[in-house]
Amino acid sequence: MLSIFLKKSFLNLPILGITLALSSSLSLIADDQGAFPAQIPMEKPDRPLSAAMHRMYDQWNPHEDHGNELYSNFKYTDLKGLERSPNISRRDPSKIIRVNGKYYVWYTHRNTAPPVGPQKATDTIPSFDWDLSDIWYATSKDGYTWEEQGPALKRPEKPTYGWRSVTTTDILIWQGKYYLYYQAFNETPGLRSDRAAVAVASSDSPDGPWTMHHTPVIDFGKEGEWDSAAIHDPYPIVYKDQIHIYYKGSPGKRKEGNIIRAQGLARGTNPLGPFVKSKLNPVINSGHEAAVFPWKDGVAAIVSIDGPEKNTIQYSPDGENFHVVSNIQMPPVAPGSFIPDAYANNGDGRGITWGLSHVNFKGSGVQNNCGLLRFDCDLSLDVDREIFKRNNLRFNIETYLQNGVALPKYLQNKIKKEQQAVDKDTITP
Repeated sequence: MLSIFLKKSFLNLPILGITLALSSSLSLIADDQGAFPAQIPMEKPDRPLSAAMHRMYDQWNPHEDHGNELYSNFKYTDLKGLERSPNISRRDPSKIIRVNGKYYVWYTHRNTAPPVGPQKATDTIPSFDWDLSDIWYATSKDGYTWEEQGPALKRPEKPTYGWRSVTTTDILIWQGKYYLYYQAFNETPGLRSDRAAVAVASSDSPDGPWTMHHTPVIDFGKEGEWDSAAIHDPYPIVYKDQIHIYYKGSPGKRKEGNIIRAQGLARGTNPLGPFVKSKLNPVINSGHEAAVFPWKDGVAAIVSIDGPEKNTIQYSPDGENFHVVSNIQMPPVAPGSFIPDAYANNGDGRGITWGLSHVNFKGSGVQNNCGLLRFDCDLSLDVDREIFKRNNLRFNIETYLQNGVALPKYLQNKIKKEQQAVDKDTITP
């Protein structure tokens, strides 16, 4: 191992010498031109630049976040009519649609005893927050005050597909009909993995009644493939004359080298299938979920929580090849956006300004109830809200000390012991 290291080191010596010489020459040129100006030139200047300043012009822009149409921060508002309750969980809201002057949203709804984990779960006691759930819906005239309308999709009787739980739905409007895509669980979530595929229900009205079709329309990949254990978070839009359903996949087994979560794409022209998975899957390498929306002639996505490109907004000119265009703070969790042109298929996506997000009452939400919040943002070509483009964000002490962020006592004690060992061996100059 040492010999390999030495060979690599000596092989790099000539390159290192050239690099140092070049750096020295560039420094002399920079001295002739003076220091970089305080007012950033709008065009890339013809002068030596660091790698960081090359990125400023080549990858980003000299206006920074203020000049980035796909950058926003997010502001949150509590909802009326869907107040949080210790006995009821509402999570994973769908996209929001507006029909006959009313906004509609669908979401996972559970009203059971508290979750106890997969090993202790029964037919009446859930394992996780989304176990033993149904899909409910609510309507609103203004997006702030909502009226819960009750169940849209109920769990069917065992052993019908989705008998254990129906969750995490999203809505499609296609040729005058309505389609709800959802996760269908046929076993206790977490017992083997969080194993669910995507099924669909259809209706002539957003108020139902809904016909559940009880078969997967996007199914698991083969054993050993990246989406072999989970097809979650279906998110349909209409793009380039096809139904594009973006979804989260997972191999289920958490071992070194496995993809934990990423986003795939399946396309079709019939809402009931078949849907063909993209040969480029996964098309987004991160995200606990990805909320997509038409943007100009391409597709944008809010990618949150998981993976190396978490908490970013990404853009794809073709719906498959995404790249990061902004980094964001406190993005909505499992967001369902109001996307007026989600199904317009016109190559002129205008973006979003608001939606709903779920929030955990405490902890991770796996075994705790969730509720819904409204989020507002500026990811739209039709508004200009300066407050959402600010990037010097600060948070109060409650944010840092909340459950899930604050360091728990057992870790404090562990760190204290580790620090004592380090301090003991520290050489004081």
